[in-house]
Amino acid sequence: MTTPTGRPPIVDAATWQAARDELLIREKAHTREGDAIAAARRRLPMVEFDGTVPVVGPRGPVPFVELFDGRDELVVYKHMWHDGAPHQGQCGGCTTTAWHLDDAAYLDVRGVSYAVLTEGAWDEVAPYVDFMGYREPWYSCRGLDGPAGGPMGHLTAYLRFGNRTFLTYSTTARGNERVNASMGLLDMTPYGRSEEWEDVPDGWPAGRHSCWYWCTDSEGNPTWGPTSRPVPQWTRPGATPVTTLGRRDDG
Repeated sequence: MTTPTGRPPIVDAATWQAARDELLIREKAHTREGDAIAAARRRLPMVEFDGTVPVVGPRGPVPFVELFDGRDELVVYKHMWHDGAPHQGQCGGCTTTAWHLDDAAYLDVRGVSYAVLTEGAWDEVAPYVDFMGYREPWYSCRGLDGPAGGPMGHLTAYLRFGNRTFLTYSTTARGNERVNASMGLLDMTPYGRSEEWEDVPDGWPAGRHSCWYWCTDSEGNPTWGPTSRPVPQWTRPGATPVTTLGRRDDG
């Protein structure tokens, strides 16, 4: 049996099963280590902060504690923002995170609320949320620092005791990948994410830069150039070809 160039080797079912069983041992160890890390995460200390600080949403300013929506736990994604940019000029990485967290029904039933905070002004944020069709609550934390605001691009967890609010955990960069189901599925495929940093067998197709497929032009060609949009935006009504990202760093 001849294996095509750049493809996984071809073997019989028994040989495949033996290799799969060997890898499963490592996968189980990885899972158990993840469980141990989660246990340590639950034992992190907390930081109390003022839950009455206002964030701005569809109903105007509301205290941060309202994001809990009466529940005891809250997960927030802090979405970066480029002032004055059109929809396609907003952060591509934040778009992929927010898009994969569009429905929090399973969190809600577990007693965990979910919301998105961004440092953008609400009069710019509101039409963006409408264009993207996001169903989860968004708020502007413009001008806030500390646990209720601070750096963007983070997944952050909070706990509430009555009216007292606490920061319990936060992650950024590749730590945000846990909510991106597409990446998890790509990691299961033979070619993975096709990113140049990945360790792949000899003969595999060459990878490209990280996140190369997150943005495309109107023809579907992957590009981070000035005529691209984050890929979910092309499914939105009214998404048209663009000439610029409209950002200060656009060239």
